[in-house]
Amino acid sequence: MKVPLSLRVNGKAVTAEVEPDTLLVTFIREHLRLTGTHVGCDTAQCGACTVHVNGRAVKSCNVLAAQLQGAEVTTIEGITPADGSMHPMQAAFKACHGLQCGFCTPGMVMSAIDLVTHWPHATEEQIREGLEGNFCRCTGYQNIVKAVAQGAKAMGV
Repeated sequence: MKVPLSLRVNGKAVTAEVEPDTLLVTFIREHLRLTGTHVGCDTAQCGACTVHVNGRAVKSCNVLAAQLQGAEVTTIEGITPADGSMHPMQAAFKACHGLQCGFCTPGMVMSAIDLVTHWPHATEEQIREGLEGNFCRCTGYQNIVKAVAQGAKAMGV
């Protein structure tokens, strides 16, 4: 039996009927075809599926879509400014070489935005701690940390 769902995704109203056990990441990728949100581990360990729900970073592989009735969800596609340029955090990741293969990058960027929104003057140690739930198997994190600090300044938070 499907469950009716009504929410906003990237600022747009979305209505659908979903199976009660549909994960948010599955809804985003398969129903909405927003494939920037990646599936990494399916156990909320890696952070590749991180999105914002009502302004907070959430691992979408750990939330049922049906739980988000009336919620505001923002995916990596939804942070792009109206002029089509990169979000300041994305630009910082690019400028600081905070990515290699790119698989973790959407989730890392979404977590970084949440982190600096709540800790605008985070130290290097706080940035590292704040990103503990996001795994990168390529970079060694040093450039990611630099990117988050640069992105925070560019965001003006």
